[in-house]
Amino acid sequence: MDGEVLKVEKLNAYFNDFHAVKDVDLSVNYHEVVALIGPSGCGKSTFIRCLNRLHEEVPGARCTGNVWLDGQNIYGKGVDPVVVRRNVGMVFQKPNPFPGLSIFDNVAVGLRLAGVTKKSVLSEAVEEALRKSALWTEVKDKLKKPGTGLSGGQQQRLCIARALAVKPPVILMDEPTSALDPISTAKIEELIVELKNDVTVVIVTHNMQQASRISGRTAFFLLGELIEYGKTSKIFTKPQNLKTEQYITGRFG
Repeated sequence: MDGEVLKVEKLNAYFNDFHAVKDVDLSVNYHEVVALIGPSGCGKSTFIRCLNRLHEEVPGARCTGNVWLDGQNIYGKGVDPVVVRRNVGMVFQKPNPFPGLSIFDNVAVGLRLAGVTKKSVLSEAVEEALRKSALWTEVKDKLKKPGTGLSGGQQQRLCIARALAVKPPVILMDEPTSALDPISTAKIEELIVELKNDVTVVIVTHNMQQASRISGRTAFFLLGELIEYGKTSKIFTKPQNLKTEQYITGRFG
């Protein structure tokens, strides 16, 4: 599919009186990887949590504005946040497989919540998700073992498989490699580049080399504002905004 899968209009996010994200407009196309960069505390993670309505789960948190997913406003009247989160998956900084669940059940959990009960359908979907997350060959003989028994990098790929299993059009990733070693990080990066054939990925990263390696477009956030958004190659070589240039060249942040 072509065109925009996500369109954000005048998005503002608050924690009680603190204005964390300010008037952001941004669109994301189908099958692209968009990286969000900027110093710590500049609103990147808060922004992506508004894209699947996780932000409102924090006591005192709220947001205003519109987020269109496939042409539907996820903040529209009567929209179920649970359905939104099924369509906009999330992978967090620290791998978080569900404790007490096997590798198989970790991947199948979203499908079961969506009412899928047939064993053959679940098995096929779990295998497909594990293959897409480059984990199948490593775990195919231990699907009944606990997901928490895997290495850190494998656990993160398991969490990606869990998000992929329900076939969302968009997956959000909040610094998915910051807790991993370089080899696991490289595997996740390769995986993200391959995943754009199936899904759109929006990734928060502190690693500017990572952003330049994997993303087609990059958004630079500062103090809750979107300063600049454009082709990654251009942002890193010829940024339009002086603040972007100063951040990329390491003069602050």
